[in-house]
Amino acid sequence: MPTYISGPMTGQPENNVPAFNAKAAELRAAGVEVVNPVEVCAHLPPDACWRDFMRGDIVALMGCNSIHMLPGWWRSEGARLEWWLALKLGMKIEGAAE
Repeated sequence: MPTYISGPMTGQPENNVPAFNAKAAELRAAGVEVVNPVEVCAHLPPDACWRDFMRGDIVALMGCNSIHMLPGWWRSEGARLEWWLALKLGMKIEGAAE
């Protein structure tokens, strides 16, 4: 099963897309199957609200067995929610200690 990438987006330059894509490329190069929320929600319109993104992201997270937290994740309400769900569901959590 894949690993899900989680981190701050809202309020970040370029919505932190470069960091998500760089981590996805790094993990994929190491042979890890990755779910990148940037790709998951690419179909949503630019005016989609936070709830729309989170609904898609949480569905994607449920198909994973681990989560990789990007730097600064604790400052993001959405990433904290994803971390909490992963913790409660017994998923492996990587990159969370900062």
